[in-house]
Amino acid sequence: MPETPPLRIALAGLGTVGAGVIRLLDANGELIARRAGRPIVVTAVSARDRTKDRGVDIGRFEWVDDPTELARHPEADVVVELVGGSDGPALALARATLAAGKSLVTANKAMIAHHGLELARAAEGANLALKFEAAVAGGVPVIKGLREGAAANVIARVYGILNGTCNFILSKMEAEGRDFAEILSEAQALGYAEADPSFDIDGVDAAHKLSILASVAFGTQPGFDDVAITGVRHILAADIAEAAALGYRIRLLGVADAGPHGLFQRVHPHLVPLSHPLAHVIGSTNAVVAEGNFVGRLLFQGAGAGDGPTASAVVADLIDIARGEFGHPYAMPADALAAQHAAESGDRRARAYVRLTVTDKVGVLAEIAAAMRDAGVSIESLIQRGANPDGSVLVAIVTHEGPERSVAQALEKLRGSQSLVGEPMWMHILGE
Repeated sequence: MPETPPLRIALAGLGTVGAGVIRLLDANGELIARRAGRPIVVTAVSARDRTKDRGVDIGRFEWVDDPTELARHPEADVVVELVGGSDGPALALARATLAAGKSLVTANKAMIAHHGLELARAAEGANLALKFEAAVAGGVPVIKGLREGAAANVIARVYGILNGTCNFILSKMEAEGRDFAEILSEAQALGYAEADPSFDIDGVDAAHKLSILASVAFGTQPGFDDVAITGVRHILAADIAEAAALGYRIRLLGVADAGPHGLFQRVHPHLVPLSHPLAHVIGSTNAVVAEGNFVGRLLFQGAGAGDGPTASAVVADLIDIARGEFGHPYAMPADALAAQHAAESGDRRARAYVRLTVTDKVGVLAEIAAAMRDAGVSIESLIQRGANPDGSVLVAIVTHEGPERSVAQALEKLRGSQSLVGEPMWMHILGE
């Protein structure tokens, strides 16, 4: 019986993940070949700097200056895109790869969130694979779990901790009682946060991942522009302490569900009850919960970033391709994905935590209570803490369950008040 030829890979991007893919193939090559049914080998690479020391020997591979040329490389069957960015060289390479009749593996959540439907149609039209397991939750096989393991289920909701940087910061604040800016600086020094951390701490990275998860889970067209996004940069150590006193931990969650009123997608800080598994996810770990009508609650948890976990997901996709297991990128044909309008959040019912910083004077609490009453918000508890050095005081409110619109209206009533110091902080409380 003739030996099956290897699957030949052209690799664009030699950062931590790209170098990790090479290290993984070197370390586990024999095992991977047995599992894939044939060897998987890198034949050509491209990156910005040819001379940079990446800790792996790239001299054995053909160097290509223009990454787009990898799409037409005669010694490549599959292109792995690890360049990053929603457009530019990454998108040009992705389009060229599929046009050239080669399958594509990517870890690029921004590109898939913005252009995934276009790329999926191109791949399916040419009978090629488009794989992006590494784009969501690093080494956690949540895309495969939803697309294959839970394929027989109607998924009611998918939600979770999708950004390791934010979770590292919040759990560190929780453990040490320090404020956000101080922990962020430490996260940057340790390499958990970028020099410009905006995409992480403002929730954009999590929103990219949530829009991908929602499409796979619900069979809907990707809708990144409809994700409501609030980040974590305004959370105080005092909020962490109040949450703990109430029996909660603060986590940045991406939450999505699809129903008769449309597709709801939101990235927002939540108070998570200690009885919920997400409350115990600490550090840079990611965790995703999916609720299926027959399988029940599924929890996917693990390392959400880093060279090893992300490279593991990339190579797992390559193994699928080597086996001839292509499948539909979004678990069903791209043309079968439903076009969903964005669901309004105002009628959603939940409990809420509201933190107000106010001047320390007579009548402030009555003013707050009146605004809540007039908007139809029922207050479960209201706590006022001692004065800050600037004379302001912190007021923490937990509401009874009610429509989100009412809380928004109450805060709008208070917005022009001279009693308020700074912007209110509003967080949703996750149900059990």
